[in-house]
Amino acid sequence: MNSRTVRRTTLSIAAVAALTGVAACGSGSSGQGGKAVGQGVAAVSPIAALRSAETSTAKADSARVESTTSMGSVMSLKGTGALDWSHGIAGSLSITYTGGTAAETMRKLGSTTTEARYVADGYYTRMSDQYAALVGGKHWLKYSYDDLAAMGGGSGAYLKDQMQNTTPNQGVRLLMASGDVRKAGEEKVAGQSATHYTGTVNVADFADKSNHNLSADQLSSLKKQLSQTGISTETVDIWINDQNLLVKKVEKADTANGPMTTTALYRDYGVKVSVTAPPASDTEDVAKLLKQQGASTGALTGGTGTSS
Repeated sequence: MNSRTVRRTTLSIAAVAALTGVAACGSGSSGQGGKAVGQGVAAVSPIAALRSAETSTAKADSARVESTTSMGSVMSLKGTGALDWSHGIAGSLSITYTGGTAAETMRKLGSTTTEARYVADGYYTRMSDQYAALVGGKHWLKYSYDDLAAMGGGSGAYLKDQMQNTTPNQGVRLLMASGDVRKAGEEKVAGQSATHYTGTVNVADFADKSNHNLSADQLSSLKKQLSQTGISTETVDIWINDQNLLVKKVEKADTANGPMTTTALYRDYGVKVSVTAPPASDTEDVAKLLKQQGASTGALTGGTGTSS
């Protein structure tokens, strides 16, 4: 393994952080536990029902999550764990690469499964002993949110905002913003009765409306990068149970790297989530590592931050 492999792997993990973390913030196996909240779903308009679900899911604060993500031949992976969104995103996920070139690279580096931790200042991922041997013996990589922002212009700033502030009810907001939402029927999700809603979202328009923290230049850069990835629209499907809680979300889009699909499930709303940063003695800062490896922090490509 050479330094180029280290650089490419380190940068690709930032992409996975976006795809799994932000997607999983709309995920988990369905069901109730802990302090599930909400009222029964009434026979109301789709927008009114989604507004109630957005509020109830936001107030639930935490959930156990399961998610799967695929993007053409580039990657397929699954994540399981628990996340808390009461004060930004916090929690941990076990991420397993199940296919694509990303899985092949991780396999060569000794393991296709990593642990991801989300804490106040950034995202951490644990690498294999083999990878650690290539970067001075440290197993954990730290991606601070500020460094993620620096890695991709407008898309980097968008990624930082999404990873720090996205909650599972973001998928509900996404659908409400589509202008195309409609009820698709009543279905069972993991044994629960749920109402299915669907719609199509213009991604660039949603990014424009939902990211007031971006400057005009950052927003322009984001839209350009979204265009380069080939992502223009997303189909969003969500399922809401009789407690007005999101229990499943599916997003699909065409990208320059092939079709992308993320599926997320929730259960055990209100579960207690405890997470700490890994030991500093076993952690390598990604910005420092990339500088040592001769890579620019601007090397992260744009489209990975588009999944909400």
